[in-house]
Amino acid sequence: MNFRQRLKNRDGQLRLRLILLSLAVMPLFLAIGAVVWIVGEQAKNLEEAQIAAVKPIVLQARKDELEHFVQAGRKVIAHFCANASFDPRAREEGRELLRRMDFGKKTDDNYFFLYEMDGTNVMHPRLPVEGKNLWTMQDQAGTYIIQRLLAQARAGGGFVEYFWNRPSTNQNELKLGYVEFVPECNWMIGTGLYMDHLREAENIIRGRTEQEVKTTRDKILLIALAALLVVAAGGLVVNLNEQRTANEKLRAMAQKVVQSQEVERTRVARELHDGVSQSLASVKYLFESADIQLDRGKMEAASRALKLGIGQVIDVMVDVRRISHDLYPTILDDEGLGMALEQLGREFSTRTSISVDVTVGEIGGIQKDAAKALYRFAQQALGNVETHALAREVKLSLRQNKGIFLTIEDNGIGFDANALLKQRRDGLGITNMRERIEMLGGIFSVRSNPGQTALNAYLPPDAIKVDSRHANI
Repeated sequence: MNFRQRLKNRDGQLRLRLILLSLAVMPLFLAIGAVVWIVGEQAKNLEEAQIAAVKPIVLQARKDELEHFVQAGRKVIAHFCANASFDPRAREEGRELLRRMDFGKKTDDNYFFLYEMDGTNVMHPRLPVEGKNLWTMQDQAGTYIIQRLLAQARAGGGFVEYFWNRPSTNQNELKLGYVEFVPECNWMIGTGLYMDHLREAENIIRGRTEQEVKTTRDKILLIALAALLVVAAGGLVVNLNEQRTANEKLRAMAQKVVQSQEVERTRVARELHDGVSQSLASVKYLFESADIQLDRGKMEAASRALKLGIGQVIDVMVDVRRISHDLYPTILDDEGLGMALEQLGREFSTRTSISVDVTVGEIGGIQKDAAKALYRFAQQALGNVETHALAREVKLSLRQNKGIFLTIEDNGIGFDANALLKQRRDGLGITNMRERIEMLGGIFSVRSNPGQTALNAYLPPDAIKVDSRHANI
């Protein structure tokens, strides 16, 4: 063999090796890129879900604080006004005492204010408006602020949102105020909180989520680099082999590259599972920390709502794991759909103390997609029961008669099923449940009345039968 032929053969082998390396590396990077994108999208969805869950909790806590502070201040000023007939200075003393009754930090602009019922300011510890009639004052939205506050006080007290000059920043900001009428003085007493508390909570959630996503993305990229180095090292070893065994080595390398690719994908999946789960778990701990911060106010209700938010975060974590590497409950493979539903019922009953009666009939082979859809259907239905139904008992029934039927009933408060199904999106997840079933050619139905709600899913024989394209469960 002359030099030119050897060079030609060597070039051909090099091209073949480069092709094999490309076949190994490109799918790996495509998979990692897809995983990074999925993590980012799920993080955004999680961030919005967390903010939506935290907002009403923080707002209610602020409302409870305002009402408590105003009622305490009203009692103080009413006491002094009641003694005004005995001591002419009592009203003035009460007003000055209230002037000093700040709550929270000084920079929070948390103070009380007093107005005559004609709109004249009696006391304002921050702004030079005392003695001025502010009856015609309007905010940037065109609201007559003082008129609205006085009307709310006359109506028995309550909350009012308006824009007001914040003394510490000299900027007009949205404020949540609470006012009450003090008949002993014929005054209106009130206080308020600026709504930056909600923005602070949102910024904390966004910042923490972005940091965790960045950490997870960095781990994935490190794994990709390690995978590339492993594949490149394998190619280098093959290039150093003797020429007489080149063809055999190329075949061995091809097999090794494929195996290496699968190993690295497994490693990426494992790292994604651990990393993303740990990252989202840290967000759960943030909620638990927020729960401690809500020890002021109606803590029992706030704690229940916060724990519900934590449960939603956990659900999102499960979904992220499922999307990242097509994970679903292994019991579906190991024991089948019937056993998976029984375990789901037991775990739900243990966690919520709601009685669950699971009835599973004789079930034949079911293709994987159908089993997974029915399992997710049951999982989401039980989640709705826990969150919304206020039920004491749940009945879950699975039976097969040509097609397969899944029914979930509860004795909760019920809901307007027709109105909910007409909505494009719904809080109970009915749309998602219906789409899971109808996507496989099945039928979804729901009926609900106070004391009885039933969700029904039916998959026809064609949707559940096992063929060469699907693994069976």
